[in-house]
Amino acid sequence: MTWWGSLVRVQSRLPIPNKPPIHGGFSLARRALTLPRRGRYFHQPIPATPSPTNVLPIQPPCRPLAALALALLVTGCAAPGEAPPPARLTEVDQLDLGKAFPDGGAAPAAPWWAELGDPQLARWVARAVEGSPSLRIAQARLQQAQAAAGIARAAELPTVNGTGDFTLNRFTESEFIPPPYAGHHEWDNKILAQARFDLDLWGRNRSLNAAALDTARAAQAEAIAARLSLQTAVVRTYLQLALSHALRDIAEATLAQQQQILDITQRRYRAGLGTQLEVSEAQTPLPTTRALIEQINDAIARQRNEIAALAGAGPGDAAGIAPPQIDLGRTTPLPDVIPAHWLGRRPDLIAQRWRVEAAGQSVRAARASFYPDINLGAFAGVQSLGFTQLLDGSSFLAGVGPAISLPIFNGGRLRAELGASTAAYDVAVETYNQTLIAALTQTANLIASVRSLDVQIDETRQALVSADRAYNLALTGYRAGLTEYLSVLNAQSRRLEEQRRLAQLQAQRLDAQTALYEALAGGMEGSPSP
Repeated sequence: MTWWGSLVRVQSRLPIPNKPPIHGGFSLARRALTLPRRGRYFHQPIPATPSPTNVLPIQPPCRPLAALALALLVTGCAAPGEAPPPARLTEVDQLDLGKAFPDGGAAPAAPWWAELGDPQLARWVARAVEGSPSLRIAQARLQQAQAAAGIARAAELPTVNGTGDFTLNRFTESEFIPPPYAGHHEWDNKILAQARFDLDLWGRNRSLNAAALDTARAAQAEAIAARLSLQTAVVRTYLQLALSHALRDIAEATLAQQQQILDITQRRYRAGLGTQLEVSEAQTPLPTTRALIEQINDAIARQRNEIAALAGAGPGDAAGIAPPQIDLGRTTPLPDVIPAHWLGRRPDLIAQRWRVEAAGQSVRAARASFYPDINLGAFAGVQSLGFTQLLDGSSFLAGVGPAISLPIFNGGRLRAELGASTAAYDVAVETYNQTLIAALTQTANLIASVRSLDVQIDETRQALVSADRAYNLALTGYRAGLTEYLSVLNAQSRRLEEQRRLAQLQAQRLDAQTALYEALAGGMEGSPSP
């Protein structure tokens, strides 16, 4: 039997029931057909040589067309054409890292915020991880990606479906329908189970499944990145809260000193040793300092609300945040070396790498679309006229066979899809390269900032020692009547400025260290890396 023999439509005196569809453009299935026999149905394959009684006559011109179709089947597949060279991933060792990333060293311990020694901070970080809406969004996106991977995985497995068709037919009297069916109504009933399996000879489904899995892994890494970002945001906001409390303590101490100086000035004035001008000058800084304290209180309230919001809580919970117990002067020195391979732990880099892998699998799937798609199909069930013999053994029917479809002409759609997949791969690669360079730049800048802040803190401490000495000398001389109040006021202003500057530098140092830990993915639980 020729390959096109199975494509011939068979006619009989009774209409042949519809067969279950077999996927593909050219069906090669040798199907079982149901033909009447003494009022009952039996199964008979398509004869090797079609007879004039059950086939439409094949005209001689069809034979050249069949040969042409066979030639197209073999040689007519759409060609993918030549693709431009793909983009290349940039590896860390391809970049000049300078002296910021020597080899060696140990990664930060987890959880790294425990080094600050504040149990309240650890509780709020844990609460944020548990209740933050942003993390729930990241987890939901991860579940979406995992579900998509499950859908892609299903394409590699066989599918089995069941159908039931119960149709009341009136048979025509104008064709070759024998009595007693002609002009009468009869139920045409069919129950089928259909199975289909894609052989996936060219790996298209496997590539799509791999791309979906890589996308899910990228979503997993992005969820870890969201968690790390949230933890860092809580710690940095808490450090700002600690700085605000430190600045308020300095301002309150300054206010107390200013009140003390005012009392001294008033006593001197009452004793006839001072002037009203000195009393007025001593009164002037107090309202300014009280306004500064109120400004700091406003900042403290807003920072508490921000911490509560990061944890998914309301402003009522923010009121329960006690003053931080962080010593701003307590810093952790940087290790002598910060190896560049620590950057490989960054979840954003891991996510981008997985997206590159997913894009590569999509390119493979697009190329596989140019080749024939071969499926295996089978069906089995029962079919009869009426219900009395539906479940009888003689009503059984079945069929099995392959089906093939291949692209011959599609208006350039497959090439366009391949071009789009290749471009998406290039975008993923260059996005990874850009993320890597940005990570190196960010980390190098933070390392430079931390080391610079260490030097600035040392210099500011020395300046504060000098300012304290000058203030004490000026205050002692003023009490003894040896210096004017202006000297005390200037010395006090310089001392206050150095105190505030030292607290701000120490907070900046802790903030930069926190950002550096985030840049190095400090304490991040490992995510699978490609």
